[in-house]
Amino acid sequence: MNDIVVSIEVTVNPTEDSEKVKKAVENIFGTLNFKAKPGSGGHIYVSQNKGYETLVRFHDLISREQIIAAARKIFRSRMTEKSVNFFLNKQVAYAGHISFSQQTAESPLGPITVQINYDNPRKLIDWLAPRPPSKTRKKVSRNK
Repeated sequence: MNDIVVSIEVTVNPTEDSEKVKKAVENIFGTLNFKAKPGSGGHIYVSQNKGYETLVRFHDLISREQIIAAARKIFRSRMTEKSVNFFLNKQVAYAGHISFSQQTAESPLGPITVQINYDNPRKLIDWLAPRPPSKTRKKVSRNK
């Protein structure tokens, strides 16, 4: 899974502290290199990273916060032929937690936008949010 490319964008509004916005993203994904580009009313931090290592902390948080089923559902609904795209709540990320959001409305300061490009998005989803083990029922034998 080394051919994964993780692209992250987050808007820094004029009322926000740039370092706190960076910290929100890094709380979820670890240390990243950001480039700033102009945006409407502020600027946008962009980070593009190769390799699954960028997703290890995110993967661990999904498991630790016990949101595997919810994450899996969101990833599958936002999957394309070669990518998985989703949005995270910036304020919740600053607190070190994951909360998926919509592109607008749910997060007044704007979301963290994540796009993960990979040739096999189903395999990626199975790693990020594994299917629960199948529950097999034991057959009750009845002695007559």
